[in-house]
Amino acid sequence: MLAKRIIPCLDVQNGKVVKGINFVGIKEVGDPVDCAIAYDEQGADEIVFLDITATHEGRGTMLDVVSRTARNVFVPLTVGGGIRTVEDFRDLLLAGADKVSVNSAAIRNPAIISEAAARFGSQCVVVAIDGKKAENGKYHVFINGGRIDTGLDVVQWAMEAEKLGAGEILLTSMDADGTKQGFDIDMLNAVCSVVNIPVIASGGCGELPHFTEVFQKTSTDAALAASIFHYGELTVKQVKKELETNDLPVRLV
Repeated sequence: MLAKRIIPCLDVQNGKVVKGINFVGIKEVGDPVDCAIAYDEQGADEIVFLDITATHEGRGTMLDVVSRTARNVFVPLTVGGGIRTVEDFRDLLLAGADKVSVNSAAIRNPAIISEAAARFGSQCVVVAIDGKKAENGKYHVFINGGRIDTGLDVVQWAMEAEKLGAGEILLTSMDADGTKQGFDIDMLNAVCSVVNIPVIASGGCGELPHFTEVFQKTSTDAALAASIFHYGELTVKQVKKELETNDLPVRLV
């Protein structure tokens, strides 16, 4: 079995790391490069940067953040937010990103997935899906930072993204995001059961047992968390020791 990955996520706005609850109530929590260096030293398997405002005005700021981070950390760096074209992929990869995460643009223009995969390789293409449970019991895909309900079914979209060439799915539960009540096990299982590419669990982690639970109860390949790391409640090293204690394979530093 492959080692389970622990991935700190840095939501970046105007060059600073921020965090909210259920996608709102944004607060500034630190410098992205400093945070990334600290997580690298703790043994993070990867680091994710999400440019949560992703305006054209902020793109230059984000490229600088990516470049400075890539010079200082030695684990894969995934960057997303505001990706509109294959050239945006190119710019971020040239700045030092290892993977690029695309969300809203992939819904509006699914061909961007296949075009980017053909040009840079599927391993560079991460499709981020923000999902929320609907009244019909299914999960709907939301875009524009959780502001717009597309009506698309999360499970169907994940399958389509894989067919188009996505190398990985970053699945965020909007219902769980920032609540610290645990990962959305049901939504994760719904997606993991229909795709063959790695799935990253995101949204809701609030305590050490949540990491163990998500790997024991789902076939997700990685767990992503933000506030629990940003506020110093847990370190990556502590999480990995806990997983090892529970006979889950991890990469120890």
